[in-house]
Amino acid sequence: MKVKKYLNVSIIVLLLLPTVAFAALTGVKDLITSIQGLINPLLSLAVGLALVAFFWGLAKFIFRLGGDEKAVEDGKRIMKWGLIALFVMVSVWGIIELIQQDLLGLNSGSTSSGVGGRYTGPSGPPQ
Repeated sequence: MKVKKYLNVSIIVLLLLPTVAFAALTGVKDLITSIQGLINPLLSLAVGLALVAFFWGLAKFIFRLGGDEKAVEDGKRIMKWGLIALFVMVSVWGIIELIQQDLLGLNSGSTSSGVGGRYTGPSGPPQ
């Protein structure tokens, strides 16, 4: 039974090995770009959760849930930590973008759309 299991795993590894080899990163910029592709969705999710936490605390503070003073203090605490989390996440994101663009020369993927630019179609600018 173990031999069959090892044989199956070996066959799968051998079949997938060329795929991994062709997908190999060629430099530091490719590595950073692929890591950024993994981190950006997670960062968006974390910022969204921090916003939800802040607004949850704000709702508890405003509505006071039956006049309970503990709910007011709990709402203040949740809002405070939600704001701290947002500040830290956005600051770290800004520092990472600064390092990528200025020190490493990488583009973050947010490019200008060219709105308002001069038309340079196949026949040149319109007459």
